[in-house]
Amino acid sequence: MTQIQHPSELFAAIVPTPFGALGIRTGGAVVTELVYLPASYGEKAPVDPIAEQAAFQVEHYCRDPDFAFDLPLAQLGSPFQRKVWDAISAIPRGEVRTYGEVAKFVGSMPRAVGQACGANYFPLVIPCHRVTGAQGLGGFAGSDDRNGFTLDVKRWLLAHEGHREYAWQQTTLL
Repeated sequence: MTQIQHPSELFAAIVPTPFGALGIRTGGAVVTELVYLPASYGEKAPVDPIAEQAAFQVEHYCRDPDFAFDLPLAQLGSPFQRKVWDAISAIPRGEVRTYGEVAKFVGSMPRAVGQACGANYFPLVIPCHRVTGAQGLGGFAGSDDRNGFTLDVKRWLLAHEGHREYAWQQTTLL
């Protein structure tokens, strides 16, 4: 008989956040993925030292937007995706760049940058929330649902980091 895996079993830790929860996946001595989850996912204590380190850093970031992540990340993504992720990582807290601006910087097209953002395994650490559309938020975390959960996460993160346009939308802190 096949056992059905409980969703929380997919993660080495689940951290409650002001915008929902964050699932942490690990493998060996690295973080393999961070996943935005609805608040309905209950907290899960870290099951290994890397998950514990990641959970601590996520909680610290949620209290202090200036916190700099220092996590061992799995080497994932294509060379192009890593180039986009490096460019995104250089965007200062409190600022945004459009998909077009990032595309121009990396010598590509906005749609390809959007796809690389959607393929980001490490949101928060690689702050793809700092990339917006030319006419507004754009999509986020592989979703373009204009009123959905992931865009609410993006709004919260931008407000938390002091982006003036979204500061009024932030209502909770840890």
